[in-house]
Amino acid sequence: MEIYKPSLENIGQLKKYLGYNKYFGCELTAANNILWSEFYDTGFVIVEDMLSYCKVKDGKPVAFTFPIGEHNPKKAFDKLCKELVDSGLEPTFYLVHPEMFAQIEEWYPEKYKIEYGRDEADYLYEYKTLSELKGKKLHGKRNHINRFEENFPDYMFEEIDDSNYEECIEMAYNWERDNNPDGEADKLYERNIIEKALKNRENLGLTGGLIRVDGRVIAFTLGEPINDRCFVVHFEKAYSDIQGAYPMINREFVRRMLKGYKYINREEDLGIPGLRHAKTSYQPIRLVEKGTVTGTAPI
Repeated sequence: MEIYKPSLENIGQLKKYLGYNKYFGCELTAANNILWSEFYDTGFVIVEDMLSYCKVKDGKPVAFTFPIGEHNPKKAFDKLCKELVDSGLEPTFYLVHPEMFAQIEEWYPEKYKIEYGRDEADYLYEYKTLSELKGKKLHGKRNHINRFEENFPDYMFEEIDDSNYEECIEMAYNWERDNNPDGEADKLYERNIIEKALKNRENLGLTGGLIRVDGRVIAFTLGEPINDRCFVVHFEKAYSDIQGAYPMINREFVRRMLKGYKYINREEDLGIPGLRHAKTSYQPIRLVEKGTVTGTAPI
């Protein structure tokens, strides 16, 4: 079974299969996997004309994602199981949504089990909620935005393009410097990933926006479609000492550039308390649960 590394060279192949994706998980996109494949040591395989991402160890797959594509995924699922069994491994699938597990359970009743990770669950919001911020529970967000608009009435929102993306890269470096005094490797890596994403945004199919105050970029965001109903925000940076900068870039990007989508995925919280509070405070419609499936099925 040949393993491919997600890259700009094969992005067309990835998008061909992901065009059939009906799920809302943030990892089921092309750009996200291309950008992070080295960090997480992941690849992808094509089996029965279906796409499956995989975790790789010593050049061999040790776990797969649920197959995505035009066809019935059962044949691909069975072959992926056999690949792992032939390597002496237990069939293991990661990033499995409840709907996917229901399909596995239908094929092989009580042969598999799933364990969900709360820290990996994505936050899914309705476009209407994030663009309008109506209601008592979002009163605080509106207050922060009101203060921002009072303090910076001449702020500008811009789509990220060739004329301004380098300013976003500069801001990403400044943000990392201010928020990573100990030089943590994961934050440095994310900064480099953001730079790569901004430089290659068109080829990766990424869309972004920024807010400028007094000529300076003080916030930006970047993401891509998961499918025709849902958009995922991969990166969002703002200077925290500017009141309202975060809720402002969140609302303005959604309001101005994501009108065609019903849902917005703002990814997981990684178990970080402050991030969990912030994401929960925007009133998600639900969490996109993802779990690890293991078991043995007749092969």
